[in-house]
Amino acid sequence: MSASALAGLALLVIGESHMSLSGQLIDTLHDDLTRRGAVVTSIGACGASAEEWLKTVSKGCGAERIGKGKAVIKGRDTKTTPIDQLITKTKPDVVVVIIGDTMASYDKPVFPRTWAWQGITGLTKAIAATGKACIWVGPPYGTPGGQYQKTDARVQQMSKFLATNVAPCEYIDSTTFSKPGEWATIDGQHFNRSGYKAWGDAIGRAIADSSTAKKVKK
Repeated sequence: MSASALAGLALLVIGESHMSLSGQLIDTLHDDLTRRGAVVTSIGACGASAEEWLKTVSKGCGAERIGKGKAVIKGRDTKTTPIDQLITKTKPDVVVVIIGDTMASYDKPVFPRTWAWQGITGLTKAIAATGKACIWVGPPYGTPGGQYQKTDARVQQMSKFLATNVAPCEYIDSTTFSKPGEWATIDGQHFNRSGYKAWGDAIGRAIADSSTAKKVKK
């Protein structure tokens, strides 16, 4: 689809630490969506799981960016805001959720399926209750090991789990955007600036091509 596919659409993008510092998706994805004509509000909170967007929780870092303004890096005063309140405030056409790595529990030998399912379905139901369309973006490949003990196998497991549990949100599979290890990381999980540029552009294209965007645009 052309760049005008998102023209005039209001997007609320919420996510984890990948959206919490300068040079990350708070910049690259936000810029890409804005270039495509969308009116974007982006909010990131480090380590925020799905369930933590149903209440107010203090987090160690985060950022917020509205429209064509610059990102405001919040640091230790970061708090999540319940999704229904965010939707009431920003009035989006589509809510975009970027949560995967935070809930993949790479440091645990067994993926906590029940906990993940409860948080994911809790958030999707809360979004659906507002009548808003939504898109959920899954985790990309990183570098195995590192500070967060990320593995390709757990990324694949998390992505497949999200794909079958985020309905009615449309799912975007970030593992299709790069090969394992293709995008360099600084700690196994978080990318350098070029990695975030590549991921942000890929997400932007996927959102523009999504059936959700086409449906809402009509």
